[in-house]
Amino acid sequence: MKVLVTGAAGLVGRAVGEYCRNLGDEVLLYQRHELDITDPRAVRETIRETKPDVVINCAAWTNVDACESDPDRAFAANATGPELLAAACKEAGCRFITISTDYVFDGAKTGFYTQEDQPNPLSVYAASKLKGEQLSAQANDRAMIVRTGYIFGRGGANFLCTVPDRARRGEKIKAITDMYGTPTYAKDLAASLRELAEIGAPGIYHLVNSGAGATFAEFTQKTVALVGNSEASIELVSAAALNRPAKRPRNSRLRCLVSETAGLTPLRNWEAALEDFVRSELES
Repeated sequence: MKVLVTGAAGLVGRAVGEYCRNLGDEVLLYQRHELDITDPRAVRETIRETKPDVVINCAAWTNVDACESDPDRAFAANATGPELLAAACKEAGCRFITISTDYVFDGAKTGFYTQEDQPNPLSVYAASKLKGEQLSAQANDRAMIVRTGYIFGRGGANFLCTVPDRARRGEKIKAITDMYGTPTYAKDLAASLRELAEIGAPGIYHLVNSGAGATFAEFTQKTVALVGNSEASIELVSAAALNRPAKRPRNSRLRCLVSETAGLTPLRNWEAALEDFVRSELES
């Protein structure tokens, strides 16, 4: 399969590129300076000239707090970009997958969010990602939209990604006790995205590791225990105590209603995935 990956420098983009290459795919990796997904001409010409079988859009502006003060940039990267890619893929006759977020929900639900739940974004970032979903589907009726969240993996810069190294250094780690999500290993997500590309069934998917989900604090506690450095400590805090510009959903745990029907392999429990992640970090 010929796979074109946008946002190739990011956590998910790198994982997708590595996984597909290991399968023997021809992989075309584009970072932002190589392909600006908000440039209609560049998008159309790149897809027309490279002729991929599938485009997996991992490009996004994911700085949730910064999006609050620059909505134009947020909507360009997270809404217009996916729309242009979706339209170009339809024109070229190739498959299209774009990554969305669990943050499209408001967090008021106590259980897992499924495709039957109505999105209600709380932040500019979340609103821009939801708009990206909608525009992609309008531009390409074969688009595959993947909601995921609480992603961790090697080389990432978000909180979850940094915990093993911080624990290894014996740091005091501040972790939120009252935000729940479904931790998802980038390596496992990449495998699921590649499988979805093969299946090609359009629609909205919730792709996350299985299990009951966790708070940031629970994830941190399990990670610190796996690292095994007694000098590391955890400071438990509430989300409100951090006083961040953007609102986040208190609960954004996801469950998929269509994966089994579509033939997707279920992702393993996030705790098993975490063990693999920590092992790889300690060996590096």
